[in-house]
Amino acid sequence: MRKTPLLLAAAAALALAAAAPATAASSTTWTADLASHNEDNSNVSNADGTVRLAGGEAHAATDRPDVRTGIIMFDPRQLPAKSNTVSATVDASVPGDSELAVDVRGLRGDGQWTEWTEATPDAPAVLPEASATVQVRMMLTAPAGSAGPTARKLTLTAGAAMTAQAAPLASRSYKVFATREGLVGGTTANGHKIASRDHFVALPSGKSLSPNGKKTYQVKVCAANGRCETAPVWDVGPWNTKDDYWNPKASRQSWKDLPQGKPEAQAAYQSGYNGGKDQFGRKVANPAGIDLADGTFLDGLKLTDNAWVTVTYLWT
Repeated sequence: MRKTPLLLAAAAALALAAAAPATAASSTTWTADLASHNEDNSNVSNADGTVRLAGGEAHAATDRPDVRTGIIMFDPRQLPAKSNTVSATVDASVPGDSELAVDVRGLRGDGQWTEWTEATPDAPAVLPEASATVQVRMMLTAPAGSAGPTARKLTLTAGAAMTAQAAPLASRSYKVFATREGLVGGTTANGHKIASRDHFVALPSGKSLSPNGKKTYQVKVCAANGRCETAPVWDVGPWNTKDDYWNPKASRQSWKDLPQGKPEAQAAYQSGYNGGKDQFGRKVANPAGIDLADGTFLDGLKLTDNAWVTVTYLWT
């Protein structure tokens, strides 16, 4: 569930912003409360107003349990006017083996949240729909034994609304290969403790990760036997963490040359794309584009083995 790496020298300022809006009247700036205690925080320590990874074992379902993930969520922010661009500037220390990313989402006119969109070093987050209510999260990732990132200040600026893409008319559906996640007793990327016969899924991008216990982003999964289940996205994987393959090329996080609806792992496995490897350089052993928790796999869909399924990404 990791975002674009932000590799900085210790104590360096991390700038995640595009050029400032032309006039003060067209933008609004605020400083995030790094000591806040949102109920959706996961595996972070921030009591002193400095954000660090805590001692938990939260990680994405990518067969890399040595990599820890933490999330700090900030309360939704009401803007004086609708905007779909938010830039971020972070005062942080990020070791070379770690990552820190700032993501933004907006409340749509239909009452649902947009996907999370990253504010990169070169550009602000551009949301698919202008909104007067935005929410920001910060994700920290580091291998076990590493001190990981340390964030000391986060400043956000919402700029004037830019032209956005038109909202789709129907949810997108694609046929992808599903694998059984298992990992009972482990902890997902959003901090959920995996229980026996649990019901959730993992997708290979954090853009659609729901907070622990919530159903903000859900998929409807249907098997060839006719059985279907709607389940929340509570983990990130399999194989990749930056592959939102359900999105069009213009907004796809990585692998923009692949057809919409085709996971990178599928292309790597079937046709040797990217040398047959995932984003971490590992040889891809199956074409999976979704992981299913045991309850979804065994009870909801009545699957006995990994299989091709039709997935509808309901938030799209």
